[in-house]
Amino acid sequence: MAQINPSILSADFARLADEAEAVGGADWLHVDVMDNHFVPNLTLGVPIVESLSRATDTPLDCHLMIEDPDRWAPQYVEAGAGSVTFHVEAAAAPVRLAREIRAKGARASMALKPATPVEPFEDLLPELDMLLIMTVEPGFGGQAFLDIMLPKIRRTRELISKHGLDLWLQVDGGVSEATIERCAEAGADVFVAGSAVYGAADPAAAVAALRARADAATAGAAWACGH
Repeated sequence: MAQINPSILSADFARLADEAEAVGGADWLHVDVMDNHFVPNLTLGVPIVESLSRATDTPLDCHLMIEDPDRWAPQYVEAGAGSVTFHVEAAAAPVRLAREIRAKGARASMALKPATPVEPFEDLLPELDMLLIMTVEPGFGGQAFLDIMLPKIRRTRELISKHGLDLWLQVDGGVSEATIERCAEAGADVFVAGSAVYGAADPAAAVAALRARADAATAGAAWACGH
């Protein structure tokens, strides 16, 4: 079944506990951490993650769009994140970092910006629990989905299948009812959605609708046969 991770970047930051509650049925809450260096935006950090982890039973999926994740990522596990994603473009030692995240008890995930190819990291995939393909340039919510990322999603799914890995494939950026089926058909199984969820009149219903579309597309996808 497809996993839907609402992004709190699109939520009301003054009411984060209530906004977390509003997406009942979500698999994870996606928390975008930006440092105004790796990306041109500044959001939140460890104290907010600590508070949010105490306020919700939904596990936290922290996406670190920051410089020096080798230093900072372990602190997000300690703050309560169940999954921590670092950008390979920013990591000095991605294998060591993934192993440290796992050793601390969280799922280790690696993100690729749109221009970063997946093929050079094929041998690294077994060290990960999830790979994130960005379908917009990281930094701001509400951007339009980049269709040119669909072949990259397909290639990544082929690599996962080639090695027989139990690796989640996440997409983030412009995911909505209009785009989620294409992502699922291409091979994604975890979907970050911001404005498509928090911009809806009923966020919980939006989560269910997105999951239904993704599951229907996955059922008819060639990659999912026997998956």
